[in-house]
Amino acid sequence: MTSTTTRTGGRILVDQLKAQGVDRLFTVPGESFLAVLDALHDEKAIDVVVCRQEGGVSYMADADGRMTRRPGIAFVTRGPGATNATGGVHVAFQDSTPMILFIGGPDRGDKDREGFQEIDMPAFFAPIAKWAARIDDARRIPEYVARAFRVATSGRPGPVVLEIPEDMLRDEVEATDRPAIAPIAQPPCAGAVGALFDLLKDAAAPVAIVGGADWCPKAGSYFATFARRYGIPVAAAFRRQDAIDNRSPVYAGQLGYGPNPALQKRIREADLLIAVGARLGEATTDGYTLITPDHPDQLLVHVHPDPNELGRVYRPDLPICADMGEFAEMLADWHDPDLVPFSAGEQAHAEWLEWSTPKDREGVALDLGPCVAAMREALPANSIICNGAGNFSGWWHRYWHYGPQSTQLAPTSGTMGYGLPAAVAAAIRFKDRPVICVAGDGDFLMNGQELATAAAQGADLLVVVVDNGSYGTIRMHQEREYPDRISATDLGPGNPDFVKFAEAFGGKGWRVENTDGFRKAFAEAKDAKGIRLIHCLTDIEIVTNAATLGSIKGKA
Repeated sequence: MTSTTTRTGGRILVDQLKAQGVDRLFTVPGESFLAVLDALHDEKAIDVVVCRQEGGVSYMADADGRMTRRPGIAFVTRGPGATNATGGVHVAFQDSTPMILFIGGPDRGDKDREGFQEIDMPAFFAPIAKWAARIDDARRIPEYVARAFRVATSGRPGPVVLEIPEDMLRDEVEATDRPAIAPIAQPPCAGAVGALFDLLKDAAAPVAIVGGADWCPKAGSYFATFARRYGIPVAAAFRRQDAIDNRSPVYAGQLGYGPNPALQKRIREADLLIAVGARLGEATTDGYTLITPDHPDQLLVHVHPDPNELGRVYRPDLPICADMGEFAEMLADWHDPDLVPFSAGEQAHAEWLEWSTPKDREGVALDLGPCVAAMREALPANSIICNGAGNFSGWWHRYWHYGPQSTQLAPTSGTMGYGLPAAVAAAIRFKDRPVICVAGDGDFLMNGQELATAAAQGADLLVVVVDNGSYGTIRMHQEREYPDRISATDLGPGNPDFVKFAEAFGGKGWRVENTDGFRKAFAEAKDAKGIRLIHCLTDIEIVTNAATLGSIKGKA
């Protein structure tokens, strides 16, 4: 409807966010969008989370969008504020997460003068966003916001970036509001599903790879039902381990860095691959080698919500464009008496259970495998594990058993510094669920200041910092490519006392140097409230790739 009274652009924008169902946004305030902040002052329906750096803002928005499947909302200012936020936009793009980043911009009359902190934001963000634009007329704010929600959630979800000039937000105009944008669900074609079942009847060794764009709890539940009925092994795409409940008797583990060699062998020997939601990116396919784009001697069924992804890299023998939840439900409801169930599903699950059970290693003071097992035994299946990038993450990827979505927040883009902001977003979104951030020392310090946001929000979260005094993943590759020539990967004595760091934000901390010490610290930490941090001191020489459990001097 058209408002009969004039409103500022800032007020119109906030009204549109409310109309679209936004209940939370993340920001570092800037003078370029003071009119928005003023409108938010009296808006009780939207929770404003004030962060400490724009990188944290965009990571939190990505995590919130991933958990809610609605666009995560972020507000930052122009220039350095916007460039600081690019990491989260890139994560949202590669992870297919709905997100909208609003950037306060300079006055319209000063455009192209290289004024204070001016950057051509649509041009800057175009390569890593689904759509990037600038709103020059306050009357059109409802139109742009509605389109942003449509673009961010349709097909392959992703980030949208809108620049909002400072003077435009102060304009007082009448505007026509737009109603909430409902998700567009592409129904699956019954003929295509029938063709899939025909392929299954001719297959000897099918494997499914799931998780990714448009994946949801409904998709996970129905797909697990289908796969269990017919005994089909289900592998999770890289960092999509919560795509189905890992307790499913056909769950076969994850692909990506450090997968089970038995699972890799099963993928190579499969005659039918069913990829649902996954783009089959570089990490999932081990550099496009585990599954090649033309996959000779293998048939590929590729199911994705965006037609532009079908055939983009991989040649599909049966492309299916469909909403993930609707497709999985049709699979679960489809009964074919002529399809004889396979035995491979239970076999693959048994292989994964063996692979994901840690063994004590002699001579290792702090053995992370048993530490993960201790956490797994004590925490419920709905616990949320958050991590950024680094060798440390491999321990949780291998040994943690993920419950159904959302229980894993981890960037497929491999960005560092994601885990803590994601954990803050999770802790304030799900106050009744355990939230754990696992981070390396270098990884944690990229956004460790967001403990201040956690404290301000009264968040309950546990942080496990694995400290080897090094950028361990890069060091591992360095040792392989340039042995005994260590350069720029040693963090040395520059690391802080992480226990005192947590205490500085009103939290509690424990320093551990062996496995028993971790078990005792974790037993205390899991029952405490607020910010808790366990500082794990590990030896750089035994920092491992969890796939091999070898030395850092072994092969990657």
